[in-house]
Amino acid sequence: MRAGRFRLLPLGVVFLTVGLSTAVVLPFLSLFLDREVHASPLRVTVFLVVAPLSGVVASALVGRLSDRLPIRRALLVGAALAGVVGAGTTAYVRDYWILLGLTATALALANSLFPQSFAYTRALFDRDDPARAAFGVSLMRTVFSLAWVAGPALAAVLLDVGGFRLVYGMAAVMYALAALVAAFRLEELPLPARPVAADPDGAAPGPPGASRLRLALTALTFVLLQCPLTVGVQAMPLFIDTELNDDPSRAGLVLGLCAALEIPLILGLGALTARVRLRTLVLVGAACGVAYYATAALVPSVPVLLFAQPVNALFIAAVSGIGIAYVQDLLPGEPGRATTLFTNTFPIGAMLAGPLLGISAQVGYRWAYGMSTALCATGLLVLLLTRPRTRA
Repeated sequence: MRAGRFRLLPLGVVFLTVGLSTAVVLPFLSLFLDREVHASPLRVTVFLVVAPLSGVVASALVGRLSDRLPIRRALLVGAALAGVVGAGTTAYVRDYWILLGLTATALALANSLFPQSFAYTRALFDRDDPARAAFGVSLMRTVFSLAWVAGPALAAVLLDVGGFRLVYGMAAVMYALAALVAAFRLEELPLPARPVAADPDGAAPGPPGASRLRLALTALTFVLLQCPLTVGVQAMPLFIDTELNDDPSRAGLVLGLCAALEIPLILGLGALTARVRLRTLVLVGAACGVAYYATAALVPSVPVLLFAQPVNALFIAAVSGIGIAYVQDLLPGEPGRATTLFTNTFPIGAMLAGPLLGISAQVGYRWAYGMSTALCATGLLVLLLTRPRTRA
């Protein structure tokens, strides 16, 4: 079977279930720790640091393994089953230390399901339709985004009806469905060849994969570009309340508009990858990030902030959608390692966002968007300086 629309349907179901399994849990994690586990503020902080760090480590190890052995589908199944164990146990257990142990083991392994799903997508398209690989990745990123549009609202309903037991039970069911679809509807793919490849930005042929320095600078770029995503979202209600003197609930309108615009833009940019270099699209997206956060730092009212959301959505679509394919192109034949390298930049950026929000609470929330402008500008500069190999 080839990568036609019916072939991609099971893969789309996997992305939808992976998105829902995380979207119903993560927005209410702090509330769960406070109300159900009765954890102290210090323990909550430790939990919220251990969770992303353990996920980064587990995803990196699984990513390496997936590129060395032809077991990518088996890793998807294993990660989904780990999610079943982690979420299913969390539905009933309220002991802090047991939950912390689950977070550092089973749920950390389940965290690798997200990058490995993109790695499977890239490997499938590289085999069957390489010219549309970037579009295929963007398409699946859109499915994941749709899950996050519906997931938090679904979680609120489940929480109202059956509490956190129902919320985590729903997550476990989604993980189980992902495991079943991966096991019975996806084929095991052979390891991709590692050819002597051209640079993803169009330079002369050379050794496969980018240099360690370029990979490190690229990872730094996406950490700098993705940190503002967390800062901007978490600061929005307080920014509207304290700086714009408006109802903080209007933050939902602003963020919802951005999410609605983001989905078609991811698809549109994915279609453009057939004619425009990935590097160019990412550069344009980073420039949009600079423009949006600079505007947000100066806006006088919520309507102006709403008017700026198309620029914000283009920034997010380029960084979080096209960015995956861009990093994958830097490591031909290693989609697991490349995707993990990209996806790990988000939790690292999210951890860096905490101190910036703390500073903003002291000096004013306009500074949250001012600092985000500086981060995006620095990320854009690093990307500009990280040039492709030149022709001999």
